Amino acid sequence: MPEASINNVIGQRFIELLSVESTNNYAMQQAQNNIAEHGDFYFAFEQTAGKGQFNKQWLSAKNENIIMSVMLDTTALQLSKQFSLNMCAALSARQLFNKYTTEQTKIKWPNDIYCSDRKAAGILIENIIRGKNWQYAIAGFGININQINFPDELKNPISLKQITGKNYNAVELAKDLCAVLDKNIKLLFSGREDVILKNYNDALYKRNEIVKFKQGTKVFSGAIKEVDNFGRLVIESGIEQAFETGQVEWIL
Repeated sequence: MPEASINNVIGQRFIELLSVESTNNYAMQQAQNNIAEHGDFYFAFEQTAGKGQFNKQWLSAKNENIIMSVMLDTTALQLSKQFSLNMCAALSARQLFNKYTTEQTKIKWPNDIYCSDRKAAGILIENIIRGKNWQYAIAGFGININQINFPDELKNPISLKQITGKNYNAVELAKDLCAVLDKNIKLLFSGREDVILKNYNDALYKRNEIVKFKQGTKVFSGAIKEVDNFGRLVIESGIEQAFETGQVEWIL
């Protein structure tokens, strides 16, 4: 990776790609080949093998949505800040949606964006760590903008167009996302994790509501209290317990 300053404006280099297998893979290759710099954004009009959380596939219609990844130089951050970066990305996607709709948009832990109890966006962050050094992160965003017809295997998708009835320029909205993410990342680099965590918990989906979860073969109900400083979801079910990402599965 070339010498790059964390003061680079995110999205200053905004690269548009007609078609790629995965924007995360493309950005990762650029970083590994010392081409990418901190803040470089890669926007694709088509993604043929998109990746989601937990090895799931991200499906998105051609020319209709935001499919993009950003390369972030994380050498100045401690490894313990990984979930803080996750929160920055989720807050940025939510703030973008809130700019264009008055509907309640929330963050479903760890990093899905929900509107009217349906999934509007997903985020996948892949980290490169060598020893104790967090060298860089690739943050991928999939945000449903203009798509109205979704594959049957997607349980509960929703797009901005379905909410507002309007068409949008996905590239322009992607550039709006760059500006929002830039502000949130600067909060992280200036040590304001307290502000980031508060904003995240204020936007937490189903907070103080009873929700069903699955842990292994066990199904249980509990009240969502908050996300703690370690990025764990705190659920009250008789007693309060904190769960790491991947330890429990939502049942909605």
